[in-house]
Amino acid sequence: MPAIRPLPDVLVSQIAAGEVVERPASVLKELLENSFDAGAADVSVALAQGGIKQVRVTDDGAGIGREDLPMAFARHATSKIASLEDLEAVRSLGFRGEALASIASVARVTLTSRIDGAPSAFALGAESGAMQPPRPAAHARGTTVEVDDLYFNTPARRKFLRSDATELAHCQDVFRRAALSRPEIALTLRHNAKVIARMGSADVAGRVAAVLGAEFARTMRPVRETGSGISVSGYAGAPDAARASRDAQFVFVNGRFVRDKVLAHALRDAYRDVLHGDRHPAYVMFIDIDPRAVDVNVHPAKIEVRFRDSRVVHQFVRHALARALSPSAAHAPVAYATVSQGGGVQAAFSLAQPVQAYHAFAAAAALPSTEQSPPLGFALGQLHGIYIVAQNEAGLVLVDMHAAHERIVMERLKSGIDAGDVARQRLLVPAVFSADAIDIATAEENQETLDRLGLEMVVSGPNELTVRTAPALLASSDIVALARTLLKEIRDYGASQMLAGRQNELLATMACHAAVRANRALSTTEMNALLREMEETEGSGSCNHGRPTWYQMTMADLDKLFLRGR
Repeated sequence: MPAIRPLPDVLVSQIAAGEVVERPASVLKELLENSFDAGAADVSVALAQGGIKQVRVTDDGAGIGREDLPMAFARHATSKIASLEDLEAVRSLGFRGEALASIASVARVTLTSRIDGAPSAFALGAESGAMQPPRPAAHARGTTVEVDDLYFNTPARRKFLRSDATELAHCQDVFRRAALSRPEIALTLRHNAKVIARMGSADVAGRVAAVLGAEFARTMRPVRETGSGISVSGYAGAPDAARASRDAQFVFVNGRFVRDKVLAHALRDAYRDVLHGDRHPAYVMFIDIDPRAVDVNVHPAKIEVRFRDSRVVHQFVRHALARALSPSAAHAPVAYATVSQGGGVQAAFSLAQPVQAYHAFAAAAALPSTEQSPPLGFALGQLHGIYIVAQNEAGLVLVDMHAAHERIVMERLKSGIDAGDVARQRLLVPAVFSADAIDIATAEENQETLDRLGLEMVVSGPNELTVRTAPALLASSDIVALARTLLKEIRDYGASQMLAGRQNELLATMACHAAVRANRALSTTEMNALLREMEETEGSGSCNHGRPTWYQMTMADLDKLFLRGR
């Protein structure tokens, strides 16, 4: 066995960079946090080639003095904390003092800064752990950090970076989060010397409208709740403005963007009674809490937190949001995806017209002899637009039509994808929808995957995608919602993982978009067709989520229910 020995400082920094510097967006996040901690009022970001070639951040903050410039690149050197007590009470975004050292180990970095009263600015360069001495430079009060050629010295890491468009999209996500976290700070974003975003100083509502758009702003509901040691504020989207993905969910704890399961569950739970199906609410929430009650030092990128009393936080946040939603919750319409009515006529069984319904039910009951009855029998009618009531040789059959249709669609899609031959349908009216940079990049880079799933999706504008062809089974579903869902799946899990390890989850999601919805009226012919398809479909006894699709009540069960024979 080789001897145990300490690692070189450069290698230590490069290992640390693997945790902190995942891509250009990670660099941008660290630099923006430094600017915010420095008290900047105006921050400018310039990117080249999606940030792969260059990330430059300039601010008008407090700056760094000449003597401190070399320490800025030292590992675990910081001006933000000096003791355990400081760490436990930390409110600054950065505190570990390792970001610049890690970045400088895998990129060429130049730091230029000037403090109040200094006769000039000073610049210092660092590359692969080696620093140049500070030199005079021209710069106003504040700091500029320029990061060039990310991973130039670690090609194995560089090859994992994606296209310029994808990396730019990730940087834009970081920029949006930063903009929401500090609305009072003016921010500008340039890419390849072109301004792509500019936000002046604003109040929270103004910044939320600038980031999430006017449509969200028109229906957003203010959230305000203060308790002992904790407060919640922000804006929640109306239930009918819910989206197909979670891309408009922003949570900040003491000004820091976080992804926390406790908070995510609390916020989702608050929408439970007003949001249905697989839609996701949109919101921007700010939780301000005593720093001693939350540990922010639990994740390399500081994106996760741990609450001392998570139960109390969960209840408080849920209550705050539920109160904001409650005034109009009782009047909020239930949103169902639009599906084709398929030419179906009113079902025979309708409780709204009991007399007519009885005669229709009696007429529908004149069915072929039960001796020739198929396993699930023949449809008698529809109950509350949700269940099919059928009669078979054994007795009564109740079918959850949405769950059953989901399974049928899923199995057909699965067969088509496995055979490499998904039946497609050209859309009479192409589905056009707005898309952000990351969705456009995902669509461009994954044309083969989308084609295998039966979708022809093309870029039709700077912020626009168009679906021209869709799987025939899904052609009458909400194509835009389906497209957004698929793009998010690819983005979150990668094309290969989505088609392999997550294929069933993906197909279940796709099938859900096409399955008949509750309150959809089916004709007797349509109901019988669904029963026959169930009988021919493998695994049709349960839906894609494991719930039963039908239930048998035998004549003996019914006799027992009505106490016959006693």
